[in-house]
Amino acid sequence: MRTDFAGRRAPLFWLALKTGLFTVLTLGIYRFWMKTRLRRWYWSAIRPGGQPLEYVGDPIEKLLGFLIAVVILAFYIGIVNLLLMFLSFSLFQGNGAAYLLSFLGVIPLWFYARYRARRYILARTRWRGLRFGLAPGAWGYAGRALWHWTVTLLSLGLLLPRMTFHLEKYRTDRTSYGTAMMVQGGRWQMLYPAMRPLFGAAALTGVAALALNFGPTPAPGIGLAMLAAAAAVYGLVHYRVRTLEMLTANKTLDGVALTLDASPFRILMIHVLGYLLAGVAILLPLMVLGFVIMGLHFAELATESGATQIVLLENLPRWLLIGVSAMLYFTIFLIWSALTHTFVTMPVTRHYARGLRVLNPARIEAIRQRPRDEVVQAEGFAEALDVGASI
Repeated sequence: MRTDFAGRRAPLFWLALKTGLFTVLTLGIYRFWMKTRLRRWYWSAIRPGGQPLEYVGDPIEKLLGFLIAVVILAFYIGIVNLLLMFLSFSLFQGNGAAYLLSFLGVIPLWFYARYRARRYILARTRWRGLRFGLAPGAWGYAGRALWHWTVTLLSLGLLLPRMTFHLEKYRTDRTSYGTAMMVQGGRWQMLYPAMRPLFGAAALTGVAALALNFGPTPAPGIGLAMLAAAAAVYGLVHYRVRTLEMLTANKTLDGVALTLDASPFRILMIHVLGYLLAGVAILLPLMVLGFVIMGLHFAELATESGATQIVLLENLPRWLLIGVSAMLYFTIFLIWSALTHTFVTMPVTRHYARGLRVLNPARIEAIRQRPRDEVVQAEGFAEALDVGASI
């Protein structure tokens, strides 16, 4: 069973621009409606077997969950930071230790929030009328994520595949579609081939360091360092895409299997060219506006009397200048958000969707509906910590 993607750029651009404008006009309150409408657009565009996904999330759930999470986080962070600051000044005569410990204390909440956001999204996603779901386990995920990240950092990244596999297995083995539970098969060692470009980038980095320290001139070392940086960027994208393919190929759902065909180079080019196009679309009008203002400035300076010098800006009320500046800033922000949806998020989603295949789809007919998960607080913690802002 193939998967199609039916979305087009123009409707998405205007939807993102319009909902972004409403978000600014309501001082951010419409953000929850904006995200809901954008998700419904993306979900309806992804069509496995010609039948679209359905997103049934409620903006009110998101708003209430966000308000509850903000109150809890404000109390937690306020009390914890107060105690840490007291201890830091008492023991170390400074606040540096308090800031460091405060940052480290938020990391578990970040993993906790990501898991809860994923659970809410799956609980509000349907296909062929059946609900997806994710079992509770946010704190378990946060603890495992902290452990695996610590081990990965201590191994200088050599155990990155181990972390990738075990965290994905924890999430996948708790994911359900209707009454069927998903299972992540395979072993973590199978992900090591995806590390080859990263190993190459590490080798180039070592050669660049030798050339910079012992070479007759720094030019070759600088060139090798730039090449190593480019190789590292591609290596990260390659690792992400290839591990996603391998993990997807080893997932099963009550006899149903999946395959994914994606190109790391294509994903990288979508990001590079997409952000480049968005940046050019933003900068060109600003450059034109800047040249116009400079032209008026020099034209006024060229007059003999100078009576009209900078009259255009000097005589405007201060509140109007602030208002125009704020409008210009938010206009740039809104257009950038709409353009990145159009040239980055949508093409990446389309590429992954069209590469997805469902094997043995006849087994889906035996799957039945599951009870609805309430998921109290929705994505509140993810919104408050700004890790749930993505589609």
